[in-house]
Amino acid sequence: MAGFTRFQSRVVPLLVDNIDTDQIIPARYLKVTDKAGLGDNLFADWRYDADGSPRPDFVLNRPEHRGSQILLAGDNFGCGSSREHAPWALAGFGFRAVISTSFADIFSNNALKNGLLPLTLGAPDHREVVSLLAEDPGAVLDVDLRAQALTLPGGKSMAFPIDSFARTCLLDGVDELGYLLRFIADIEAYEQSPSRG
Repeated sequence: MAGFTRFQSRVVPLLVDNIDTDQIIPARYLKVTDKAGLGDNLFADWRYDADGSPRPDFVLNRPEHRGSQILLAGDNFGCGSSREHAPWALAGFGFRAVISTSFADIFSNNALKNGLLPLTLGAPDHREVVSLLAEDPGAVLDVDLRAQALTLPGGKSMAFPIDSFARTCLLDGVDELGYLLRFIADIEAYEQSPSRG
């Protein structure tokens, strides 16, 4: 996975509370063990009619949101079952960050391990972002993981929390195993040391 870099993007507002992982990627798409193509099925039951045609009124199908890399959700995003396919589908669609006031723990951990930033804002800051997008739907936000800051077009910066180890892994583009493998020489030297005998 590539290292997480600072980026700027427009925002897709999907202001629904308690979006669960079955809504993010329905269970019928979980037979795959590969991430390829999952983005096509992101929010499939909301996004497509029964015959597979896109619903023009669904936010992800609107042309003004094409290429946006930030999803703005309501509260408690990613609740429900622990499927890793949910962050795979979001990242496969092109999202690099999801903003919410809270995330389900398992979803948050899966997202971080797959290069997707679950960006938590306090309720007042979240409301401010919602209001900004209501006034200016094309607003571009700046996501800076190194500084742990979301910056609005007017220059206001909002801090967000993230576990320091997860932040390091995201910035370096490694998962937990990749992080440990950096120390393989030290591990092998320790294993071969006389004090281990």
